Amino acid sequence: MKRMILNFVAFGALMSFIAMPAMAAEHHHASDHSSHASHAVAAADGENPLIEEMRQLDKTFQEIVSAVAVGNGERVHKALEAMHGKKEKTQHGLHTGHVTLKKNANKAKEFEKLDNEFHHQLEGLAEAAHKGDQSKMVTFTKKLMD
Repeated sequence: MKRMILNFVAFGALMSFIAMPAMAAEHHHASDHSSHASHAVAAADGENPLIEEMRQLDKTFQEIVSAVAVGNGERVHKALEAMHGKKEKTQHGLHTGHVTLKKNANKAKEFEKLDNEFHHQLEGLAEAAHKGDQSKMVTFTKKLMD
């Protein structure tokens, strides 16, 4: 369990490294009203899809770790429901230019590949949770946090 928590922290740090430049740009966007029309980082609804996904992922993983620890597949599945559509919204933003990786723009393809692999693992976790298979839930959660 201690290793799982450490892995979760490491995963959070990795996601923060990827998302921080976009979050900083989003903060700048919110405080600079003169750049609303020209700022390409924000999504149409005002929230950067990547930031929205990272924030939701943080909340989701807090619930997943607790639910997996007690073997509650229903809670895991319910937590994962909040992630539906987030990946697609982020990818659409990347392809349309509404989401940019400010400091890592040259790594967008690598980010997309890692994101696809990550979401594939989330699907495996959802399937294990649906079946109530705690062993597989632990395995997928560990893979997601490595």
